[in-house]
Amino acid sequence: MVHALVTAAPEGVSDVRLIVAAVVGIAVIVGLIVGLKLHAFLALTIGSGVLAVVAGIAYPDAFTSFVKGVGETVAGVGLLIALGAIIGKLLVDSGGADEIVDTILARTPVQRLPWAMALIAFVIGIPLFFEVGVVLLIPVVMLVARRSRVPLILVGIPALAGLSALHGLVPPHPGPLIAIDALGANLGLTLGLGLLVAVPTVAISGPLLARPMARWVPVEAPERFLGEAERDEDARRPSFATALTVVLLPVVLMLARTVVEAAGADGTPVGQALVFLGTPLVALLVTSLVGLVALGTALGQTRQQVSSLVDRSFAPIASILLIVAAGGGFKATLIDSGVGDVIASGLADSAISPLLAGWLVAVLIRVATGSATVATITAAGIVAPLAADLSASHVALLVLAIGAGSVFLSHVNDAGFWLVKEYFRMTVGQTFRTWSLMETVLSVTALVFVLLLSLVL
Repeated sequence: MVHALVTAAPEGVSDVRLIVAAVVGIAVIVGLIVGLKLHAFLALTIGSGVLAVVAGIAYPDAFTSFVKGVGETVAGVGLLIALGAIIGKLLVDSGGADEIVDTILARTPVQRLPWAMALIAFVIGIPLFFEVGVVLLIPVVMLVARRSRVPLILVGIPALAGLSALHGLVPPHPGPLIAIDALGANLGLTLGLGLLVAVPTVAISGPLLARPMARWVPVEAPERFLGEAERDEDARRPSFATALTVVLLPVVLMLARTVVEAAGADGTPVGQALVFLGTPLVALLVTSLVGLVALGTALGQTRQQVSSLVDRSFAPIASILLIVAAGGGFKATLIDSGVGDVIASGLADSAISPLLAGWLVAVLIRVATGSATVATITAAGIVAPLAADLSASHVALLVLAIGAGSVFLSHVNDAGFWLVKEYFRMTVGQTFRTWSLMETVLSVTALVFVLLLSLVL
């Protein structure tokens, strides 16, 4: 991507100074988030300014690239996140998500419950943000473990693995969308490859890994879980088919576009229509409108109630949008200052694979800050210039490698660590032996499958 403000980069600045600027900027972000517990939005904003000044950009222009990057990111990613939030809210409030869960569980024998929970999380996790998926599925996990008299970890880890894999690898989640935008990747191709990587990754880090973990940490589900929602049995719920259609509609539309373009049929009338409908913004907009009817007015809600539901869907994503926007500003500052090109040149001249480089950078930032989103933003900005010399399939794989690295080793600086610990009523040590280990296995497994795909694509 060519940036109009690339002239902001100072003339005659040495590569060493630019590298120092990148290190200082990232160190400031990490220090503010980890040391001072500052919100990631403010940390990214301050870090961008520090990077620009250290790189030699004049003080009046220090935030010029940052502001431009914020605008581009909101336009390219923010709108998709907002539409995804509407779809997720409709599924949760209408009972559509519950219908999917209940239908799958009703047809599953006890010995296959870990696989059923992974499948539920995988399906539910496509349109829902990770935190929303956790809050939605934890009561189900508790109920399933209690009724089936199986260890909580045996059904809990597969559910968490499904949610985490989707969060890191598959759009329209914020992380993959950020990386796709930064690297100029094809969204449909990345979506297809992301699902291909996610399936075996979830199987290994979820149901298979959960069995030994259940022996290591034999936690039982509590008799009463405060997070369980009281269900109104008389309330109308959408059918399983309807709920599943809403979940999969944007996936089908975006994949259809990729197939049409790959087949060279995008010049035909039908092909042009599918390409238009498969555009990410259009696909999510169409799904949102379908959801408003299928999960709203068709179930007896008034138009005012549906409108109010849409309004309420935006509040939980305000923080995510601000962090993502600030991350886009930081990425633009990296690129326009020339830092990104210098680091990318160094990585390109080294023997390390661009895919492994993207994963390693994301891992380092993830472990330091505890934020998958910050890790994705920073890694994508640093390795973005490498994408220019890669094929379309390898750019998509680079997105997935960064996403895999962004979920590595969740520990005490990650809010997700404490969320899982408290919900499952585990000690810190037990949380490390289950949740943290699962995240690490998931990250490494996903990288292995990404590297294997790179050998054949």
